[in-house]
Amino acid sequence: MSIRPDQAERPATIHDIAAFCGVAASTVSRALSTPDRVNVRTRARIEEAAARLNYTPNSQAKALSSGRTGAVGVLVPDITNPFYFDLIRGTQLQLKAAGYTQLLVDTEESDEVEASAMEQLRKGADGIIVAASRLSDDVLLAAAARIPIVAVNRDVPGVPAVIIDTPSATSQALDHLISLGHTRVAYVAGPASSQSSERRWTALSAAAEARGVEVHRLGPFAPTTQSGAAAADAAVHSGVSACIAFNDLIAIGMLQRLSARGIRVPADMSIVGCDDIFGADFCNPPLTTMASPIEQAGRVAVSMLLARLNPLAGGGRRSRSVMPTHLTVRGSTGPAPQAG
Repeated sequence: MSIRPDQAERPATIHDIAAFCGVAASTVSRALSTPDRVNVRTRARIEEAAARLNYTPNSQAKALSSGRTGAVGVLVPDITNPFYFDLIRGTQLQLKAAGYTQLLVDTEESDEVEASAMEQLRKGADGIIVAASRLSDDVLLAAAARIPIVAVNRDVPGVPAVIIDTPSATSQALDHLISLGHTRVAYVAGPASSQSSERRWTALSAAAEARGVEVHRLGPFAPTTQSGAAAADAAVHSGVSACIAFNDLIAIGMLQRLSARGIRVPADMSIVGCDDIFGADFCNPPLTTMASPIEQAGRVAVSMLLARLNPLAGGGRRSRSVMPTHLTVRGSTGPAPQAG
């Protein structure tokens, strides 16, 4: 049988292959998805016809027959935040190596958008990697019961997670500031729904109490440079000599605002950021910040998810992985200003 002109102008379907071979479309579907259920000679004819017609399996049809889509959703709160650039790169490279497609979703710092995206991805993805989830523990746990999920920077019992150990780096930052003579330090908190922000504050409070210095909590603030202006004003009003910010974006915004007010960094106030995003070392002055292997965190999250999707492939099923962090000292921190 020859190929009709209309077939050459559009992608081939299993119905075209069925007509070409003189068999039912259901037989073609079985031959291509579960070949052991079809006669060897018939299967060979169907495979030859599929090759001649340049047939490409439809992903949705494949999902219906196999229960798998070959896609993984990656959810981030703000795609414009440079912190997530390396994470996305890590997940993309690891998924590509495993033959999966990455479906990237910006959840806009909204728990409603995040929940809606997860519900939609149940139909179009095999699993989800969610970074800095804004969902409540109960909602995230319920979502993980419906589709395989690995969380990044969100620790909920029952949900596999990659945790970036910024609380320990927060203590390092405090020790660094104490060594410079600072005794009154502010923590510039991130979003109220951020578990990472709460964990850092808890660690910082305990470290400050053990070391006999004052820490004040300011905020919450949105994790953007625009929020840095209000954070800087609050820091000046509080009378502290140093600040540890939730992330580099807030810290960079603080540097800009303090400069506009004629407040020198670090001579009048020291600033510490978190994440070591691209550009943190280009600031004026370069930003002291807490750094972590973000791209590696993305790769580990993918490995943990794929171990759940393909348990026969080996590799173990870790439920939790902790990524180390360290303080990178640059020019935004210096000796505490002398009284008077």
